[in-house]
Amino acid sequence: MDIRIQPAVSDPDAARSLVTLLSQLPDSEPLPPAVDSARLMDVLARQAEEAPAELPEVVLVHELIGPASALEVIGQVALRFPAVGVVLATQDTSPRLYSAAMDAGARGVTGLPLAFDELEARVTAAATWARGVRRHLGGGYERGHGVDPYGFGGGGGTLVTVTGAKGGVGTTLTAVQLALAARASGCDTALVDLDLQAGDIGSYLDVRFRRSVVDLAGIKDLSPRVLQDAVYPHETGLGLLLAPAEGERGEEVDERAARQLVAALRSRYEVVVVDCGTQMHAGNAAAIESADAALLLTTPDVIAVRGATRMVRLWDRLQIRKAEETLTVVNRSSRHSEIQPQLVARITGTPVARTSVPAHFKELQSALDAGRMQDLDPKGSVRQALWGLAGELGITAQTRARTQPPLPGPSGGRGSGRRQHGGGAGTDGGAAGAATGTGGGAAGANRSRHALPPGGSPGADRDLAAPGTPGPETAPSSSDTGAAGFLRRRIAPRIRQEGERGALSVEFAGMAPVVLLTLVLLWQCVLIGYTFTLAGNSADEAARAATAAAAYGDPRAACESAARAHLPAKWRAGSSVSCSQGGTVWKADVDLRTPILFPGAAGLPFTVGGEAGAAEEG
Repeated sequence: MDIRIQPAVSDPDAARSLVTLLSQLPDSEPLPPAVDSARLMDVLARQAEEAPAELPEVVLVHELIGPASALEVIGQVALRFPAVGVVLATQDTSPRLYSAAMDAGARGVTGLPLAFDELEARVTAAATWARGVRRHLGGGYERGHGVDPYGFGGGGGTLVTVTGAKGGVGTTLTAVQLALAARASGCDTALVDLDLQAGDIGSYLDVRFRRSVVDLAGIKDLSPRVLQDAVYPHETGLGLLLAPAEGERGEEVDERAARQLVAALRSRYEVVVVDCGTQMHAGNAAAIESADAALLLTTPDVIAVRGATRMVRLWDRLQIRKAEETLTVVNRSSRHSEIQPQLVARITGTPVARTSVPAHFKELQSALDAGRMQDLDPKGSVRQALWGLAGELGITAQTRARTQPPLPGPSGGRGSGRRQHGGGAGTDGGAAGAATGTGGGAAGANRSRHALPPGGSPGADRDLAAPGTPGPETAPSSSDTGAAGFLRRRIAPRIRQEGERGALSVEFAGMAPVVLLTLVLLWQCVLIGYTFTLAGNSADEAARAATAAAAYGDPRAACESAARAHLPAKWRAGSSVSCSQGGTVWKADVDLRTPILFPGAAGLPFTVGGEAGAAEEG
């Protein structure tokens, strides 16, 4: 959204110089200058009456304005048009004049002759303030058809933070796909990596960039140009602000730097997605506190759910965020898992997203190995679930036009500091508003449609909660009493169990032929091995019998007789015995047919042979 700037200057030369410099500012739209104070007030009054949404965000009052003085003009504009930011351009930048300008209602003072960087910083700050005021005033200040053009959430674009209950639950994957979904829908989107020691967004999107979030930490006044230099323009259209390559530098991003960074990004982008990792520090804590939607990612296993519970309680103790303002997302979900989203909601005491992400690792493998998560299969269940989650959060263009604000979370109503957590939460409505008694009912209703409410029976989470930590207890509601409540508590679980048993029976019936075929093949292999053993033993006994009979009888007949005598009846019928003499050595060869499945049945189309030799005695 361009910044509409109304210059006010009487001197023609100063007006030309001023308009030329303003036209060079990024995302700016300078209007024709007002040549005197009366003309300025007439233009603003007519605009406010005809189309309040088209009022300029910034009025730049030059000291060469008449007939009224510059301070008088500032006071009149601030009094009659409170949603317009006023900046004074003057040669006198003394503290006395600065104080007088602030008292009159100015949002900034810039010195003459004008310097580009200083002018850009003052105009951007005044425009950001004006947009925040217009968002809270609403009504005629909103451009378009019910959509706030000055940003979504608190004082700018929607801020979504993604935090993991522990490592390996899919935090970065979720953040990347949410940002891609928002960008694909047409929203101007930034993706920020505040996992400062182990950030991997660059690896997920095949990006190497020398600038990082740390480069902005020491800058007191983030101008759009400075921000643009640190943001990497990705091929997908995302603006990437990466974590530092040297993890130890992450300590430079403190709470003040994080708040300033978030505010600058929200004033520039419609959607800002922040990967906060799994370790809490001052930087990502500030982002989570000011987020419109704070996601807590977990998997349906005991360790991850315990980690999510610890994180929720940590945020509550540090007054970062309340449980009811946190949205838990279950990743790698399965209907066969013992831990279902409803149970996660009871254990953590947080709402749970309607969208659960399935566990299909094969869909992710090729994209992860290539470092190109933007190439994830659009038809895959994982991507479809994550993009559906983006729609549920309201950060895609279609859902932003239908619902406002996104769920859940306080946004603009929250205090700027952590100790102001309770005072401003009520202005956002829903659960946070109920706590203070000032929340809006519509926002709460919208939130209830998007998430599973926390609650549950006493002790429902004792099997999973950490030892020694009490679980949340809630009294049964009126809807759980009577016949309907009995059906819900007793009959419905049984119906679900019977349904699961039926599904298991169908799956077993489908697997039964495969299991039987495997058993048959294994048994046939056993018969082949047993036939080899019989052939070898028969040949060995036949050779010894031939050498023993060589001194007193017929060694060939003794050989054949001994070979068949040491074979079971079922193998003897199809056997072939051959005895021969080579010098003083008698050799016996035995060939047997292997039965198919059962001894005595038809044999395999090949024979199994065994041979042995023995030397004559004496």
